[in-house]
Amino acid sequence: MSQSPATPRPTITPWGLVFLLGSLTAFAPMSIDMYLPAFPAIGADLNADASQQQATLAVFLFGMAIGQFLYGPASDRFGRRTPILVGIAVYVAASIACALARDPDWLIAARFVQALGGCAGAVVARAVVRDLFDHTETARMLSLLTLIMGLAPILAPMSGAVVLAALGWRAIFWSLALFGLLCGLAVFFRLRESRSEDTARQARSENPLQAYRVLISNRRLIGYALGGGLNGALLFTYISSSSNLIIETYGFTPFLYTVLFACNAFGVIGAGQVNRMLLRRLSPDQVLARASLAALGFGVLLLIAALTGLGGAWTLLPLLFGCLASYGLMAGNTMAGALNVDPKRAGSTSALMGGLSFAAGALASWLAGVLHDGSARPMAAVMMICLLGSSAALWGLALPKKDAPRSSN
Repeated sequence: MSQSPATPRPTITPWGLVFLLGSLTAFAPMSIDMYLPAFPAIGADLNADASQQQATLAVFLFGMAIGQFLYGPASDRFGRRTPILVGIAVYVAASIACALARDPDWLIAARFVQALGGCAGAVVARAVVRDLFDHTETARMLSLLTLIMGLAPILAPMSGAVVLAALGWRAIFWSLALFGLLCGLAVFFRLRESRSEDTARQARSENPLQAYRVLISNRRLIGYALGGGLNGALLFTYISSSSNLIIETYGFTPFLYTVLFACNAFGVIGAGQVNRMLLRRLSPDQVLARASLAALGFGVLLLIAALTGLGGAWTLLPLLFGCLASYGLMAGNTMAGALNVDPKRAGSTSALMGGLSFAAGALASWLAGVLHDGSARPMAAVMMICLLGSSAALWGLALPKKDAPRSSN
């Protein structure tokens, strides 16, 4: 049964709900990071060249970008539980297909379908949060989800390497299928329907294209979407560029690279928890105003360090840490701001935000690859472009001109 608008909203954070929704948002990082150590083994077993191996990642990102636009309106119209369960069923089936792949094309196609299923979790989880919490509490809750999601880039590569060494690369996809199955069971037995009747009526009165047309005509929502998506593109740029830069250019060992990768993930997690504390005395818009400028400052210094080479890796890496950590301050607040613009279309808003984020990330990663010259300059330049665009979108479109610091729920 749908929750009525009069249902009291929680005043405390239910940790079981946090863990469940956090797990649903972790489908993408688990599916990306866990199989990365298996690239050489997949290439050898399936006779796949480097471009085909990279294609298994590229199509996954593409599937994550477009799939979200389907689940968002569906969750507004049919409720939150059904789209999640359908998406997880698709994800589990596609993960099994990946494990059974006999050639590169099979694996590429299965990865695309896997993404189409896995993206349901993140889209609907964010909508559930907005169903249950107000603007500021939504931002705090999303920061908690960042804590869960942020563990995936730390744990997934290590667990993937262990599974690979013990059982082979196919076992990684069997493990992902099991992860999806467990999440599906938890949703079926533990997640209550949270969509309001107002949201249901709104969704029944318009088709998905009409909903998206209304949303993209709202300048504040587009400001939040671009502000968050372009800031999030930093992570995709880093993931696509950092291995080559840190191992080959700076001469770090693969083990030290893994340590640095984990440190940056902890930076994102830590910033997300700092955000929760800041929201006790500041509004989400106030945090965004300050965080966007701080991130821009780190971006300027990072670009200068990359262009001059001053200090080498030991100057660049701390600045890179600062840029990436800004995601923990920006992601939850931009998402909360967007969801607060039009709560009756929370599912469609979540989908729009997620789709634009993956699209921006894919474009930034591609641009960094095109500009690759073996130095830190392309990565730093792309990150600077993203940070400039993020700040411009927030200050020009999302944050109220005069009373942004006093933005309330």
